[in-house]
Amino acid sequence: MKILMFGRGVIATVYGWALQQAGHDVEFYVRPGRAATYGDAVDLDLIDMRRRVWGQRIVQKWPVRYREALEPDHDFDLIVLSVPHHRLTEAAAFLTPRVGQATVLVFGNIWTEPAAAVGALPIDRIAWGFPQAGGGFGADGVLRGMLLPSVVFGTLGRPPTDRERAVRQAFREAGLRLKEQPDFRGWLWIHFVSDAGLFSQGLRLGSLSDLAGMTGDLREGLLAGRELLPVLAARGVDLRRHRGGLLMFRAPTWLSASVLAWLTAHFTPVRVNFAAHSDPEAEEPREVCRDALAEARRLGISVPRLEAAEPHFAREGTSRA
Repeated sequence: MKILMFGRGVIATVYGWALQQAGHDVEFYVRPGRAATYGDAVDLDLIDMRRRVWGQRIVQKWPVRYREALEPDHDFDLIVLSVPHHRLTEAAAFLTPRVGQATVLVFGNIWTEPAAAVGALPIDRIAWGFPQAGGGFGADGVLRGMLLPSVVFGTLGRPPTDRERAVRQAFREAGLRLKEQPDFRGWLWIHFVSDAGLFSQGLRLGSLSDLAGMTGDLREGLLAGRELLPVLAARGVDLRRHRGGLLMFRAPTWLSASVLAWLTAHFTPVRVNFAAHSDPEAEEPREVCRDALAEARRLGISVPRLEAAEPHFAREGTSRA
């Protein structure tokens, strides 16, 4: 399969590497001028958990190919679109006249209605998924991260199409197990409020990496996420369909926070993922918190922990604290 990764972010790079290792033809679309800035290889330092429980460390210089233009008559079979949720509409608008015959895998957080988030992109050309990887580029340019053994795919109330099945097969060929979410909309929003809860407390401390091993602060993050669950119910999510995804909110927080603290301090893949989110100026955590709080306010739902953290993520002059 000929695959275009949209951008050269962490997720695009990790999965681009995995897909190319499986024999797929992978390129990256980057903005004009970025190819020279990035150079012709990526320095990787990954914990790859596809075959070993504790992971295999991969350290290598991976040669990559870039393109800075995308014409409608390209021959890509798949475009992997993994961008911060607040950039998705802009990216979809760029791709709409350039999609050609490709399937577009929307691969990340969404907080609006999924069909609305992708604008005019043809719905019958879209596959929906969510990565199970993370990390970050250091000041030295090295991508330090981890790749979990599974990846999440979902549908919006109907069986997968032939295009969606072809995308799933490509990820299987990369050695990844598939987790299917038939109510993908609800699953995405649960993940989003989970991020909002943890980000709110990470931003209070400085960044998500500062939460590692901090039982009390992680407990506050879990409670902040729990306070957002009524927002999901008000938006029509049937929480009974997501008991597994809600377990860390439903369990006693002294227990779930203690487990999470141990994982972030001692379990290498989780520790690496948290440690990579150390940029106190990163915009996506702030956007996640802003959008979650805005929706709670629109619906008239009280979320006191998120509101208390607002000074750490509000745009200048907008905090109500």
